[in-house]
Amino acid sequence: MNGIPLPLVLCLVSLLGLVAGTLGGLLGVGGSVVMIPGLVWLLGAPGGAAPGEQHAFQAAAMLANVAVAVPAMLRHRRAGTLDPAALRGMLPAAALGILLGVALSNLPAFRGAGGGRMLARVLAGLLVWVIVVNLHKLWIAWRATSPSTTRPAAEEGDGEPARGGVGRFAGVGGVMGVVAGLLGVGGGAIAVPMQQQLLRRPLRRAISNSAAAMCVSAPLGAAYKNLTLGQHLPADTALVGGAGAGLLLGLMLAPTAWAGGRLGARLTHTLPIHRIRVGFVLLMVAAAWKLATR
Repeated sequence: MNGIPLPLVLCLVSLLGLVAGTLGGLLGVGGSVVMIPGLVWLLGAPGGAAPGEQHAFQAAAMLANVAVAVPAMLRHRRAGTLDPAALRGMLPAAALGILLGVALSNLPAFRGAGGGRMLARVLAGLLVWVIVVNLHKLWIAWRATSPSTTRPAAEEGDGEPARGGVGRFAGVGGVMGVVAGLLGVGGGAIAVPMQQQLLRRPLRRAISNSAAAMCVSAPLGAAYKNLTLGQHLPADTALVGGAGAGLLLGLMLAPTAWAGGRLGARLTHTLPIHRIRVGFVLLMVAAAWKLATR
């Protein structure tokens, strides 16, 4: 555990769950994009050399994603921002997609220390995508508040006709699920912008739909990943918890992640979201660098 005393580890992991849950609930990204790099910083072996380490962190984050998604979805439902038509296509596709993604993550190419580093670098690439998307949204928000701009913020999708179709809904859910299962994330980092671009859903509705989809996909993905974690992480590993590390770390993250998910979802409906994006982007830059240089 990088020489950190166990009581301090418990405190830091709990704090990580709160921060990740709040950002995940606020932005609809699940929280793993914060949890996994945070666990790497706290518990990662020097040089990322521990076999199965990345898989254990992904398994823990997928379990904690359930704690983020459920309270967030309940808050969005009370706010009336869920989209039943979209969810009828997204949910089954996301459920199947995440099982496929976990199966892909268990392939021999991703085993051992080298395979774990490869997964970490693929996740770093996803974080670069998240950074670009959020910088684009900051640009849109800045343009919308410019004195020369009279139209409402394009980020919210105001005045744009929604697009439908089972194929579009299932496509968004399927991509979300595969990415979530492969990298141990919630999938909202992909699903939110896809809904805005392909389905023309406003931002808050896209965030709400992603949280609802995670309520179905995250438990399935977490169960599958943790049940198969032993093939990556032998029982005599130095990582805390052995082959049960994903379950142990996930349970440590879950309580504060639940509280953060509730807080973040509430802020989604009350806070101008662009005000939080600058700090989020800086955090993602640091996380991507850490993962890419393991």
